[in-house]
Amino acid sequence: MAAKPSDKWIPERGEIIYVNHSPHAGKEMKGMHPLLVSSSQAFNERTGIVIGFPMTHAASNADNPFAVAVRGPKDEVGYVLAFQPKSFDWEQRDAMQHPWGGGHINVLQAALEKLDAICGICNC
Repeated sequence: MAAKPSDKWIPERGEIIYVNHSPHAGKEMKGMHPLLVSSSQAFNERTGIVIGFPMTHAASNADNPFAVAVRGPKDEVGYVLAFQPKSFDWEQRDAMQHPWGGGHINVLQAALEKLDAICGICNC
């Protein structure tokens, strides 16, 4: 007999999720915040880890050259902080779906390009 597919939610690449960023130190974000997922769903499922970029609504990021603006469904603006990539145990940190959902591949691409400009990841 074939196994039933699981109804368990697993974060997908390009999806915005909520994840608890605490504990934190210094200028790192704390508490429950959105995160733009950059790791694949297969990676997230197999490892229990999600890799992504934290997000904020802080308007001070409007002129931050390392932040990517993204508009939500109610025309609110959020900022993807491409200079603070993070990895989290998404299950232990109470990750959950965010109302902005998935499909943010163009925003993710822009964030990855900014990270590459900082770290030179693709120019090894």
